[in-house]
Amino acid sequence: MVDFTLTDEQKSLRELAHDFAAKEIRPKAWEYDRDGTWPQDIIDKAHEVGLMNTHVPEEYGGAGLSYLDGCLIEEELAWGCSGIQTSLGANGLAGAPILLGGSEEVQREYFGELVESPKLASFCLTEPDAGSDVSGMRTRAVRKGDKYVINGSKCFITNGGYADFFTVYAKTDPDAGHRGISAFLVRKDDTVIVDKKEDKMGQRASNTATITFNDTEVDAKYLLGEENKGFKLAMMTLDRTRPGVAAMATGIARAAFEFATEYSKERVQFGVPIAMHQAIQFIIADMATKVHLSRLATWNSAVLLDQGRRNTLESSHAKRFAADTAMEVTTDAVQVYGGYGFIKDYPVEKLMRDAKIMQLYEGTSQIQRLVIARETLLPRRVDEPATVAV
Repeated sequence: MVDFTLTDEQKSLRELAHDFAAKEIRPKAWEYDRDGTWPQDIIDKAHEVGLMNTHVPEEYGGAGLSYLDGCLIEEELAWGCSGIQTSLGANGLAGAPILLGGSEEVQREYFGELVESPKLASFCLTEPDAGSDVSGMRTRAVRKGDKYVINGSKCFITNGGYADFFTVYAKTDPDAGHRGISAFLVRKDDTVIVDKKEDKMGQRASNTATITFNDTEVDAKYLLGEENKGFKLAMMTLDRTRPGVAAMATGIARAAFEFATEYSKERVQFGVPIAMHQAIQFIIADMATKVHLSRLATWNSAVLLDQGRRNTLESSHAKRFAADTAMEVTTDAVQVYGGYGFIKDYPVEKLMRDAKIMQLYEGTSQIQRLVIARETLLPRRVDEPATVAV
């Protein structure tokens, strides 16, 4: 039987996240967006109440929550501000390759530090010439005795300017394309340079930076998985994190939908609230449907993971649909507000700017369509184990 009824524990978890978003994030979100302020105070509070690092297994001191539990939290926090949620949730993206490929010793060391204090980690895959085409990366890792030496730059790195750890993808066999990539856990030191902070259109409370590795030495024990198997590890990671991105997109869309709905009841034109006009009613109805279906697709992709099943197709469905929905719903929310929607004194223009990145990071909407087409034309069984990579 298919049943998305939440347990009492899950309802309480969602309520905790919503209350945190309403009391700690929303009152500051638009100010942080305007100034591009780093939300350290919110990060500290989120860590204190257990809304960060929910993916950390219980044996390492974490909550060990399910993927669905994580999506419940991420939707609510993104409803508060998706930029701040991106900062809060980046440890999950950086930590997934460690859960998949790190030794027990490395996992205990790394996750233990995350649980102990509000430290941050960054996922370093993208480069100026290697975005959707991961095989084009130029960062190199050369084995020297019991160490690897890493050189190269990564761009668009979330939390890059504040991270204590990085999961870094680099070429160990430069002539082998995507089959020559390896993954490493790298601790911040003097050889890791923050070159540039990006001035972004949206999600301005999230730090995004260029990171350069200059002869950065990494002990061989911090190789994640097998040498030259890093591409597989990255694809397995994204299968696990795309449901969370879809949940964030759903939170953005829901926030815009709620603002537009309330405004339509208050704004009077032609003698009645604009909610009485069929043109506005149809916009609101379409918003409601898209938000609802985004959530269902997100939950489905997460539950498959929790069942130990392969979710490549479903996570791409969810990420693509929810991201496009966020852009469509926020654009329509601005339309409902009319000219006021274009003014920074009103909340929906921020949501529209925030929504755009959802169609870009962790695989563009076009890349999701490629994945969906491949999985549809060359289908694999949904009951294959989740460890099977793309």
